[in-house]
Amino acid sequence: MKLPTLLRTGAAALALATAAGLATPAHAAGISLVETGSSLLYPLFNLWVASYSTAHPDVSITTTSTGSGAGISQSIQGLVQIGASDAYLSDAMVKAHPEMLNIPLGISSQAINYNLPGITHLHLTGPILAGIYEGKITNWNDPAIAAANPGVTLPNHVIIPIHRIDGSGDTFIFSQYLAFSDAGWSSTEHYGTSISWPAVAGGIGANGNPGMVTALKNNPYGIAYIGISFADQVKAAKLGQAELLNKAGNYVLPTPETISAAAASVASTTPADERISMVFAPGANAYPIVNYEYAIVKTSQPDAATAKAIRKFLSWCVQGGNVPAYLDKVHFMALPAAVKTLSVTQIDKIK
Repeated sequence: MKLPTLLRTGAAALALATAAGLATPAHAAGISLVETGSSLLYPLFNLWVASYSTAHPDVSITTTSTGSGAGISQSIQGLVQIGASDAYLSDAMVKAHPEMLNIPLGISSQAINYNLPGITHLHLTGPILAGIYEGKITNWNDPAIAAANPGVTLPNHVIIPIHRIDGSGDTFIFSQYLAFSDAGWSSTEHYGTSISWPAVAGGIGANGNPGMVTALKNNPYGIAYIGISFADQVKAAKLGQAELLNKAGNYVLPTPETISAAAASVASTTPADERISMVFAPGANAYPIVNYEYAIVKTSQPDAATAKAIRKFLSWCVQGGNVPAYLDKVHFMALPAAVKTLSVTQIDKIK
């Protein structure tokens, strides 16, 4: 990796100052941080980093979209300072890596999008989606889909299910939603950032949320799970968005109101380590696929300066960056006040 321009110019300034016998600020050489992982969180990190870097030119922050699985793995290995993930670490991973923190930075959701010419409203449920991705429901006019959509003329056409092929927090959230919805899926497929997708005739794999949008756009009669931060791209591609059946028995879309309703119902039960599912959160108006967006970070950093830079940046994300000016652009919601406090407490553990 090439040294940042700031680091090179900082080194030059240090040499000149030393030659002149002048004192040089400790931050002159700069600090470099690397964030990688979630393609859902990536657009928000880009907004945050651009603003934060302007106010803190002594810190260089690089962001990349590699999928939550890569973000988790590279953070654990110490290859990056911040792993971005839509998924929290499992109990087994926490036991194996007790030094890792799961720090919520914001609240997002996942949409179920479809490419059905002429159909603008569609009701779907967890069991229906499990059936589609298991290959048990293969046609759009299947009786189960028809029963959930009275009065809608559904096409007699094979369904094309699209899934992620990279290690993905979106896959974690979606497969968790299927597992919580359907006993069959729960017993055979389970959930995780990477799963063994059932072989479904005509099924398609795609890489990242951008790949999911493109694959769905290019395949009429397809269906896909796509992170809410790509809602504008989905709209531009003229793709549909399904209303999902929630825990209270109501069909709802992912809107600021329904996402906030889900988050509010879970805020008071969020544990100190902040690992909690918001899938099927209670509430009449709660959208059923909502999640915290996590920074996966080691408590122990190589040096005090790096640890301080990480703490300052993440604290700013949770506080100064958790406002509509940033969040609205990617359709995220702010953390509830109690959850912000928990996140700041975790951030303070980074040394």
